[in-house]
Amino acid sequence: MPSRKIIMAAFDHGQVPKVACINKATVDLGVDFDRLVPALQKFLDEHFVPVWGTPATLVKATKPLAGAWSIVLTKNGLPLSKIFVKTTLADRQKVSVTACHELAEMMVDPAINLWADGPNGSLYAYEMCDAVEEDEFAIDGIAMSDFVYPAYFELFRKAKSAQFDYLNLLTRPFELRKGGYSLVRKSDKITQIFGSREKERRFDREDRRLHRSEYRMARQMAGA
Repeated sequence: MPSRKIIMAAFDHGQVPKVACINKATVDLGVDFDRLVPALQKFLDEHFVPVWGTPATLVKATKPLAGAWSIVLTKNGLPLSKIFVKTTLADRQKVSVTACHELAEMMVDPAINLWADGPNGSLYAYEMCDAVEEDEFAIDGIAMSDFVYPAYFELFRKAKSAQFDYLNLLTRPFELRKGGYSLVRKSDKITQIFGSREKERRFDREDRRLHRSEYRMARQMAGA
């Protein structure tokens, strides 16, 4: 039987991946796509990479590129992030913030399989933006997502002993902002926790199909 090459969706710190940014939306994004891609690159270079050490080169494309990761659509088993424009706008959120969110999380955990030891024997999904996903800052006039720092996932940290997110809004590990949420795993059960009841209600109205959180839960149910 001929050998089969397995492509693993995991970050190789010896390489700087190329990320193809593809606009397949059929409605207005609410942001200029030609300005969004450079703003996302600046987000990585000046804000995210100094904290997480996961660089990438973003390129605007009309289709997936060979050997490249993709935002929106990909082939070949390589990492991808999808931004659901209609769902984002219907939830009165900004496409640029969602794109930034998905990019940040893809850079650190492209395989969507990392967890961190949390309180009381639990595991928290290793997601960079979920806990602060409704907090934002601007780059060249374009809204970007707040993101957590590595200290956020370090249970031994005491309150206010370190910086836990970029905007310095969090005060302790595993804290959730009112607009944030997290997946929590204990034994074989995964639950979703929310920073507020309002966030939970908004979350329930979203079409979550094909989101990272749904993929993560499906992997766990399948025993992956």
